[in-house]
Amino acid sequence: MLWPQTVKDRIKTGTDREIIHSYPYRSACPGAVWSGLIDSAESEIFLAGYTNYFFWTQIPQFPETLRRKAEAGVRVRFLLGDPEGEVTRQREAIEDVALSVSTRIRITLEHLDRLGTPPGLETRYSSAEDAVNHVSLSVFRFDDDALVTPHLARLVGHDSPLLHLRRQGDAGMFARFAEHAEELWSRGTPVGEEEGNG
Repeated sequence: MLWPQTVKDRIKTGTDREIIHSYPYRSACPGAVWSGLIDSAESEIFLAGYTNYFFWTQIPQFPETLRRKAEAGVRVRFLLGDPEGEVTRQREAIEDVALSVSTRIRITLEHLDRLGTPPGLETRYSSAEDAVNHVSLSVFRFDDDALVTPHLARLVGHDSPLLHLRRQGDAGMFARFAEHAEELWSRGTPVGEEEGNG
C-alpha cells in the first residue's frame, strides 16, 4: 500500500513512538492525564520531582488515592530535594518567588506525614551531590508511562515543558529517564534518617 508522503512524515517510528504527547508548559497537561495515570498504575508510582508540591493542590483526592494504591500493593515512592540543602537555597534565589522551594518541599512532607506509613510508601531526599541533577529534571513514573519535565533557566516547574512518554522497549527515551530517576533514588537518603546523622 502506497502512503502519501505527508502521511509518512507524520507516522512515528522507532523511539519516537514513545512520545505520546508534548506540552510547552507542564501546566498545560490536563489534570485528567495525571489522575488517569495515577489511577491506572498497578505496580509503581515514582514521583521524582524536586518538591512534588503540585500533586497535593491539583490532583483531586490525591492522598486517598495514594493510600489506596499503597495498600493494594503498588510501590509508591517520593524523591524530594533536601529542604535544607545548598542547591535548594540556590534554586530559591534563582526562582525568587514567594512560595519558596523549601516551603513547597515541606508542604509535601507535611502531607506525607499525615498519610502515616502505609506499606509500600517510601520517601527519600536526593543526595547533596545529585541535587543539581534532580532540581533540573523531574521524572514522574506510573508503570510504563512517564511525565518528564526539564526545568528551564529561572522558570518554576509549571512553566517548564513536559513530555508524556510510554515505554516501547528497553532502549528508548522512557528507559533513559527512568534510569536517571533510579540512579538518583539509589543514592538518596530516607527521610527521617538524616536527622540521626546530624
